[in-house]
Amino acid sequence: MRFSGVALAAGLQLPSVLARGGNQKPLFDDELSGSWAHTKEKGASKPNIVFVLTDDQDLHMNSLDYLPLIKKHLIDQGTLYKRHYCTTAICCPARVSLWTGKQAHNTNVTDVNPPHGGYPKFVKQGLNNNYLPVWLQEAGYNTYYAGKLFNAHTTENWNNPRPNAWTASDFLLDPYTYDYLNATYQRNNDPPVSYEGQHTVDVLAKKSLGFLDDAVDAGKPFFLGIAPVAPHSNVKSSTLGLDDPNWDDDLIDLPDLEDLVSFTAPIPAERHKHLFKDVKIPRTPNFNPDFPTGANWVRTRQKLSKENIEYNDEFYRQRLRALQSVDELVASVVARLKEHGVLDNTYIFYTTDNGYHISQHRLNPGKECGFEEDINIPLIIRGPGVSQGEISEIVTTHTDLAPTILSVAGIQARADFDGEAIPLNQNDLEVAVSTRHEHVTVEFWGFAVSEGKIFDKHEPRLYLNNTYKAIRIVSKSYNFYYAVWCDNEHELYDLTTDPYQINNLLHESAKPPATLLGVPFNKVISRLDALLFVLKSCKGQTCIRPWQALHPAGNVLNLHDALGARFDVFYEQQQKKVSFNRCELGYIVDAEGPQFETEGLVYRHGVRWSEWT
Repeated sequence: MRFSGVALAAGLQLPSVLARGGNQKPLFDDELSGSWAHTKEKGASKPNIVFVLTDDQDLHMNSLDYLPLIKKHLIDQGTLYKRHYCTTAICCPARVSLWTGKQAHNTNVTDVNPPHGGYPKFVKQGLNNNYLPVWLQEAGYNTYYAGKLFNAHTTENWNNPRPNAWTASDFLLDPYTYDYLNATYQRNNDPPVSYEGQHTVDVLAKKSLGFLDDAVDAGKPFFLGIAPVAPHSNVKSSTLGLDDPNWDDDLIDLPDLEDLVSFTAPIPAERHKHLFKDVKIPRTPNFNPDFPTGANWVRTRQKLSKENIEYNDEFYRQRLRALQSVDELVASVVARLKEHGVLDNTYIFYTTDNGYHISQHRLNPGKECGFEEDINIPLIIRGPGVSQGEISEIVTTHTDLAPTILSVAGIQARADFDGEAIPLNQNDLEVAVSTRHEHVTVEFWGFAVSEGKIFDKHEPRLYLNNTYKAIRIVSKSYNFYYAVWCDNEHELYDLTTDPYQINNLLHESAKPPATLLGVPFNKVISRLDALLFVLKSCKGQTCIRPWQALHPAGNVLNLHDALGARFDVFYEQQQKKVSFNRCELGYIVDAEGPQFETEGLVYRHGVRWSEWT
């Protein structure tokens, strides 16, 4: 959540491929492979796709353990991708990346409100004509959507313009998106309608099942997006004028945001209010630690008081209770698909826009950080040919989901995707272990928000200096998070030995090891920095195969390869380092420091990347 709209609410091998921009081979052509091929061989029609997108759901606080119906119908019948990541840990940028297959630095939708984000920015960037439902409709699919689409999609701008390429839709609208008992929905071309007194997820369930009936009756393959707000915070807000171009700047100067917005824990349906009375946030090693952790403003946090912890535990319980309605919704969708006789020809995706933290690293409820709690999130896929009861360790991201959906629909992949299709069947999963990329590009601009109750009168609700670029890199041999903040502070965690990201090896007080991966410590840092240098502004295939931008000969495919001694001078002395010129609230290139596309070197006679593209 952030301040939205009118409301304060919440392996290619050849250098020639790189030189011509990395055009991708269609994932499904005359020689079909994978799950949709399995279906097509049986003579079935194109598969249907149901996509359930929750809001702010955690993985690391074990929310999936409290959803028995999702376990029964999705996890046990499909694949849980344990290493799935969002690339920007905030609602609207994450959703735009999901529906476009592009990193936020390529959509330039980097916030939840104008001028740097929200639905108006999505439209301004031309994305309303260039995202998933457009491509699906062009391929003969009917498309339906119920629930939250984007932030700053409001009761005032809902038809200016309407979101494109939906056969039928019923969107949640700001400023009531996060008001669990006073939601406003807007159906097709009809004006918005208030559902005061009704629980928003129950309203959504009825709408979703109605669309499902319509979709089946239409007799065409369909995509149905279902986007409940649970378990997001409950937020009530006053309105701000749409005509004020500086409203975002004004908010930063407000002495008391509580005058405009109230944050509370999510509100469950009445039937779920009694559940989980004794459940508490998992007391992991990074739970309210005795010493500061992290970097930048995170490291300034004071230890949370006993009263604060008790409040946070109840906040956590309310999240679990609110998710019970989602659990029931999923079961009802599966039952209706089965009733219609189309379940076996339907893919069901279940994920969330971003993760969440509560008390880890002394943080009050919120997201927007690069910690695992915020970026490593649930992804479950069930469908024709998908491995059942599988838990996969391959690295996947939100930018991989649009390519995956096109793949299962039998649609040619787009050359400008920043992600690649996720393997679904057993054979492809096994191959991916040794061939798939091992990195995630993580990026954020703007400020972080504490969404829970503020107990310390000196604690700000807004932390303005929260712009950073980072990478997660995961393999059987290494497991790192490396980040550079806009004030040029650096962060590194070795999650093999420090899975809870407690020891920032690059903090001035740290005592880093002399060696890492069997080589001098700084040798690894230089490679990670070069990788981030490429990824922080990458496009298309370079986002998927970044090492080949550094080594066009194709002889370096991962971090292990890059550690070769013959590359030491290149990485440690010749290559530019990641740095920022200044902190900004959005993606402004001249604030972002050196750019690989213009200043970065490739390992070939010391020439710049621009000479290869």
